[in-house]
Amino acid sequence: MDTTSTLPRPTGPATAARDSRSSGPLPSQTRSSSGMARVRRVWRGPTEDPSWARPAFLGLLLATGVLYLWGLGASGWANSFYSAAVQAGSESWKAMFFGSSDAASSITVDKTPLALWPMAISVRIFGLSAWSILVPQAIEGVATVALLHQVVRRTTGSAAAGLIAGAVMALTPVAVLMFRFNNPDALLTLLLVGASAATLRAVEATRGPTSTKATVGHPVRWLALAGALVGLAFLTKMLQAFLVLPALGLVYLLCANTSWGKRVGHLLVAFGSMLLAGGWWIAIVELWPAASRPYIGGSQNNSILELTLGYNGLGRLSGNETGSVGGGGGAGGGNWGATGILRLFNSEIGGQIAWLLPAALVLGAAALWFGRRRVNLRAGVILWGTTLLVTALTFSFMAGIFHAYYAVALAPAIAALVGMGAWVLWEHRTSLVATGILSFTVALTSMFAWFLLDRTTDYLPWLKWAVVVLGLLSALAIAGAGHLPRKLALVAAGVALVASLAGPAAYAVSTAATPHTGSIPTAGPASAGGMGGPGGGGRPGLPGVAPTGQAPGQTGTTRGAGGGGVGGLLNGSTSSAAVTKLLQTDADAYTWTAAAIGANNAAGYQLASQEPVMAIGGFNGSDPSPTLAQFKQYVADGRIHWFIASSVGGGGGGGNASGTSSAITAWVTANFTAKTVGSSTLYDLSGGIK
Repeated sequence: MDTTSTLPRPTGPATAARDSRSSGPLPSQTRSSSGMARVRRVWRGPTEDPSWARPAFLGLLLATGVLYLWGLGASGWANSFYSAAVQAGSESWKAMFFGSSDAASSITVDKTPLALWPMAISVRIFGLSAWSILVPQAIEGVATVALLHQVVRRTTGSAAAGLIAGAVMALTPVAVLMFRFNNPDALLTLLLVGASAATLRAVEATRGPTSTKATVGHPVRWLALAGALVGLAFLTKMLQAFLVLPALGLVYLLCANTSWGKRVGHLLVAFGSMLLAGGWWIAIVELWPAASRPYIGGSQNNSILELTLGYNGLGRLSGNETGSVGGGGGAGGGNWGATGILRLFNSEIGGQIAWLLPAALVLGAAALWFGRRRVNLRAGVILWGTTLLVTALTFSFMAGIFHAYYAVALAPAIAALVGMGAWVLWEHRTSLVATGILSFTVALTSMFAWFLLDRTTDYLPWLKWAVVVLGLLSALAIAGAGHLPRKLALVAAGVALVASLAGPAAYAVSTAATPHTGSIPTAGPASAGGMGGPGGGGRPGLPGVAPTGQAPGQTGTTRGAGGGGVGGLLNGSTSSAAVTKLLQTDADAYTWTAAAIGANNAAGYQLASQEPVMAIGGFNGSDPSPTLAQFKQYVADGRIHWFIASSVGGGGGGGNASGTSSAITAWVTANFTAKTVGSSTLYDLSGGIK
C-alpha cells in the first residue's frame, strides 16, 4: 500500500528561481512501499497572502462601492426605456418574464429580459424610485471588481496583481458609467467575467492529481458553469455574449492537461450547458401562442429568433438592420461613426476605455513570454488576451448600431492583462529586458494619457502635465529598479501606478459626479469628445438635443444623447402634474391608460403615472405593432383612454416610424378631438369617434 507525505516547501533563492519558471502544481516527494522515491506534482492552491492583502481588498471594494453609489439617485430614471419595463415587471409577473414595456404587455423591449429581472425584484421590494432601479447595477459593478480581483490573484498567486486589476476595472470611466446606469451591460459584464473565471478553474482542475484531503474540482463541472453563465449572458444582451467564446474554447484546448478527445468532449458539455441556460427562455417564447404574449419589440415579424439573428445579431455587424435608429450603417459605419482599427481611440470613445489599452497589449505580450512556463499564468493571458482582441476588432469594424458604452466589455480584459503583466515584469525586474518593457509601458501610458487629456482643454488643464511628468520620471526610475533598494523601487512603482491611473480616475470621478439620462450615455467630463450615439458628436442627419426625461426631484446637469432629428426618441418624455393626474383618473377602467408613438415617449408618462401606457411601434415607432385594425379594436372595446400626440413617428418627423404608427396617428387625429394640457396634446379615445 502506497503512502504519501507532502514535504515542507523550501525557501530561498533556489525556490524563487524555480517559481519564476513554473506555476501551478508544486513538486513534492512521495515514497512508495518499495522505498523508491519519486516526484509528483500536487496542487497547493494560491500562495498565502501577506497581512496587508485582505484589508487592501476590502478597501478596494469599499472605495468602489462609494464611487458607484454616491449620488446615484441624481440620474433619475436614467434610461427611461428600461426603467418603464422595470416598473411594468414590478406590477406584473408576465410583463417581467417577457420584458414588456408596460404591465399590460403590449410589446417587449428589444432585448432579452434577464438584466431587467434584478431591478424589477428590487422595485417590488423597495418601491419605484431611481435608487431601487440603479442600486442593483452598482452591486453588480462591485461584484465584478471583486471577482476579477480574485481571478487575477488566483492566476498569478499575487494579491498585488489582483489589486491592480481590480483598481483598473473600478476606475475605467465607461465601467463607472454602466455600473451607475440601467442598461444591460452591467449584468453582461459580470456574467462574462464569471464565465472566464470558471473556465480558468476548469483548466486548473485538469493539472495534476489531487491531494489526499481535498479535491481541486472537476473540469467538466467548471466548464458547465462557464457555459451556463454565457447562456445567461445571452439572455442579458443576446449575441454580444458570444464574443468570449473563442477565448474560452481556445484556452481550454491549449492549456488543459488531458487528452484532445476529452478536451473536445468537455467543451461540448459546456456548449450544451450554454444552450440550456440561454435557450429555455427562447423556446418558451417561440412556443407561446403569439396572441397571448406581447409583441417581440425590435422584430418586424413578431419573432424572437428574428430579433436575435437580425436586429441584435448579424445586422449589428453588417449594418443592415430593419428598424434601426437613423437607418443602417452600411460598410462605413454610417450614422454610427467611421469603422477602422483606430475606432476605439477616437475622440468619442478613447476617453471612455482606451487609457490603458496600449499598456494591456504590451504587458499581455510580455507576460505571455516571461510566464510561458507558468501554466496558470499562460492560460490567463491567453484567455484575457484573446477576449480583448476579438472584442476590440469586432467593435472596431462593426458597421451597424454601435455606442461607445459597449466598450465596457473590454474593461475586464484590459484590467486583467495590466495586473498580470505588471506583476510578471516586476517579479523579473533584475532582467534589463523586463524593466525596459515596464519602463516603456509606463512612459507610453503617461504620454497617451496626455494625448487624451489634451482633447479636453478646459478640463483640469494641469492634470495632463502632472501625469506626463510623473509618468516619465517614474519610468526612468523603473528602468533601474533591479539595482535600487527595495523601498525606493516600490516608491517608483507606486508613482508609476498613480501616474497611469490618474487620467482614467479623474474621468471616473467626473462620470460619477454627473447625472446621466437617455438611451446613449457617455462617460467622462461633458467637454470630452463626441456623444456616444446620434447627437452631440456632429454625426450626419441626427443633431443632438438636450435630454428631457427626469425622475421627480432630479436636479443637475445631465449627460445623454437626444434625438432632435428623430423627435427626441432617445430620451424619455416628461409628464406634467396635470397630465399625470389626467392619466391616473379612472385608470383602473382601462387596460392602457394611454397610448403613444415610441417606447421612450410612452415611458415618461408611464413612470410618472405608474399606469400602463402602450408604446406603439416599440422603441422608435418602427415595429408594426399594433396594427391599425388591432388599435381600432382596442379603442372600440374601451381598452385605451388617451392617445398622447408626439413629434416622434407619423405626426411629425422622426423618419423611423413605421407606416403602421403613421396610420394610427392619422386615424386618431382625424376622428378624435384634441385636448391641450399644458404643452401636451392628448386625444380622448373613450368618447367615441367625433
